[in-house]
Amino acid sequence: MIRRTTVLLLSVALAALGACERPADTGPAAAPAPTPIVAAPAGGAPSSFAPIVKQVSPAVVSIDTLALGAAPGDWLGQLPPGLGAVPVRRGAGSGFIISADGYVVTNNHVVEGAQQVVVALADGRQFPARLVGRDPPTDLAVLKIDARGLPFVSFAASALPEVGDWVVAVGNPFGLGGTATAGIVSAHGREIGEAYVSYLQIDAPINSGNSGGPSFDLQGRVVGVNTAIFSPTGGSVGIGFAIPADLAENVTRQLIRAGRVTRGYLGVGVADLTPAIAYQLGAQGQRGAVIATVERGGPAAGALQPGDIVTAVGGDSITGAGGLTRAIASAQPGSGLTLSVIRDRQRREVTVKVASRPENLAS
Repeated sequence: MIRRTTVLLLSVALAALGACERPADTGPAAAPAPTPIVAAPAGGAPSSFAPIVKQVSPAVVSIDTLALGAAPGDWLGQLPPGLGAVPVRRGAGSGFIISADGYVVTNNHVVEGAQQVVVALADGRQFPARLVGRDPPTDLAVLKIDARGLPFVSFAASALPEVGDWVVAVGNPFGLGGTATAGIVSAHGREIGEAYVSYLQIDAPINSGNSGGPSFDLQGRVVGVNTAIFSPTGGSVGIGFAIPADLAENVTRQLIRAGRVTRGYLGVGVADLTPAIAYQLGAQGQRGAVIATVERGGPAAGALQPGDIVTAVGGDSITGAGGLTRAIASAQPGSGLTLSVIRDRQRREVTVKVASRPENLAS
């Protein structure tokens, strides 16, 4: 079960330490035992996470929200108007400051529907926050507090962590305030049902209240925004998911600049190219995504058709429907997008002019 949680993650580069055993002395005729070759990243594994936690913690914040009205499905919402007190829902999450003048990144689900949002700094100061913009498809939001000279952190969009790199989560689990946990990056490219996000999987313990917190590397750069956990119990079982920094930075910049996110749009429905579909289309063993529908009069009408297999976009390979959806969404409206297509068992290149995705469409 995937659960939204509030998390703050510090991604710390994993250093693999190689242990070399000394061979037993069997006399001068004995051949030396071979020494295993072990990668040793510069700097080695940290003996303590304290320095990185001290470095980044001042930029990590706790977020408290207040919303009026019953939660979806709450029986209080079925009462006639004016009967009883107005229900009040409180929430808590995490976030991080990305500029000295008070821009704060968090998850959309932390602040969605809130009438009041308060940001608490690590030094104890509290500020009312204004919503700058939110993007439900990626579950990101940006807040603004009225303060200057604040400590802040930056995204590591060009230096994403590898599987096995250390990660440290700092956030506000269960409303306890600044809490740090450590683990590693477990996997890249996890698909958990979000069309526009391919997640980092991490094993640093994160729980309810950690949502919206950052993941840092050993240099104190944000490598991810922690968003969800897989849990059969509701607590951490070592499987968490973070929005990668490159995507988070792009969405954050657009929200600050325009209050919304612009995405590319071709007007097509896509599906995974399963072995059964590949066999039916005569493309056994091929990887990619298949065009399921083409919108009449849409941007791709006349260029693409149902049954087309897309294997690459702009020269980058596509391995599934999620990858194709993200490639289209990241394209600049007005630009030409070149797709490598297999149609009637023949390979061809198709270029489509990208439109801007209508805001009223479901994600």
